[in-house]
Amino acid sequence: METTALVTMEYGFITLLPTLLVLALAIWSRRTLESVLAGALFAFFIMEGFGFLDAMAEATLATLMTEDVAWVMLVCGLYGGFIGLLVKGGGSYAFGRALMSRIETKRGGLLATWGLGLVIFLDDYLNSLTVGATMKAVTDRFRTSRAMLAYVVDSTAAPLCLLVPLSSWGAYFASLLEQNGVASEGQGLSVFIDTIPYLFYPIVALLIVPLVAMGVIPLLGAMRRAEARAETTGDLGIVEDEALAVEETARGGMSVFFFPIIAMVFFTVFPSIDLLRGVIAGILVTFVHYALWRVMPLGELFDTCIDGIKSMVPVLAMLLTLFVFVEANDRLGLTPYVIDAVSPFMTAKLLPVVVFITVSLLSFTTGSNWGVIAITMPIAFPLAQTFDVSIPLVMGALFSASGFGSHACFYSDSTVLSAQGAGCRTHEHALTQLPYALLGAAVAAILFVVMA
Repeated sequence: METTALVTMEYGFITLLPTLLVLALAIWSRRTLESVLAGALFAFFIMEGFGFLDAMAEATLATLMTEDVAWVMLVCGLYGGFIGLLVKGGGSYAFGRALMSRIETKRGGLLATWGLGLVIFLDDYLNSLTVGATMKAVTDRFRTSRAMLAYVVDSTAAPLCLLVPLSSWGAYFASLLEQNGVASEGQGLSVFIDTIPYLFYPIVALLIVPLVAMGVIPLLGAMRRAEARAETTGDLGIVEDEALAVEETARGGMSVFFFPIIAMVFFTVFPSIDLLRGVIAGILVTFVHYALWRVMPLGELFDTCIDGIKSMVPVLAMLLTLFVFVEANDRLGLTPYVIDAVSPFMTAKLLPVVVFITVSLLSFTTGSNWGVIAITMPIAFPLAQTFDVSIPLVMGALFSASGFGSHACFYSDSTVLSAQGAGCRTHEHALTQLPYALLGAAVAAILFVVMA
């Protein structure tokens, strides 16, 4: 979903400076959007000098005109409207109330959130926004911090979508495998399926969640503090749009929740996977369904949908800034520079783990998940052939790295949307889940060494 550009100059170590600036500012200021914006401005200043404003304006416009970026912006905005209808129509409340009668502990609420996340596997955006919005009422009942909810949601979004061939991630990576000659035409999905046993990071990340929920893995760092604050003071760390933060009522039954979602999933999958078509159809079906069942007046339906789209404006601003930052890093040549720096350490035994660690760092620091893979696959595939290392294993390392970056990066789209869906600050979500993401990455790295 990211744009790329040809590199015209060699900047050497300087290519690292904008990313280092973003990380330093994000940690110091706890403000994600402003940090990424500063990094993008600095990157264009390096390339264009005092003409950086014109260069960034041109890059922003070009980014918005890119089909993939426009698609992401439309899907995310419309998801906000769709979820707003589910919330205001009482669908989320009805579903949450049904779960409440069966869930009696905090552990049960977190495991139910994890289970619901496993069901919604078509796309990480859909997963992050829908599961968080649905399960808030359940987890709030047991004084579960919104940061914990966001962690559970995020850990069953991109990691799960990586493991399911029918997801948007599976479709994208299958096409990349064909474009780079790893798979013959029409066989990309089959080759991608061969890599699934080697997708160690998403597998481990998914398994860590229930272990954290059950207390087998203890609360760590900022998560421990967030949970202690929630349990002792009742401060769950809630940050939500006031237009949607109203008391929900049971205006309709369970059909108010399930029928719109089933319709959206159906139109997303058939005749081919298209999330934009699915969410548009989902909104239209919801309008008709709510009107027939008299869930709310027609005027309120439109107002609710618009309020839901408005609630996504901060997310859309963050995503656009992220895409511009990715474009700036592509022009600087960050990924080729890092690959060249680590290439001397490549051996047959270490190739999978070096690929995993290197691309994980690139994906984590740049916020580019799909774009980094598109750039590094043409490098990783020939290396696997040269060293006679299993192609599925190296591709598994590459895709696992993409999953780690999406999961752990402070300003990745998955992190931003999971925080939005759960109703907490992006920075708090990123800090609280980072120890568990690093734990999963460490275990995955060991597995790549063992399997090489």
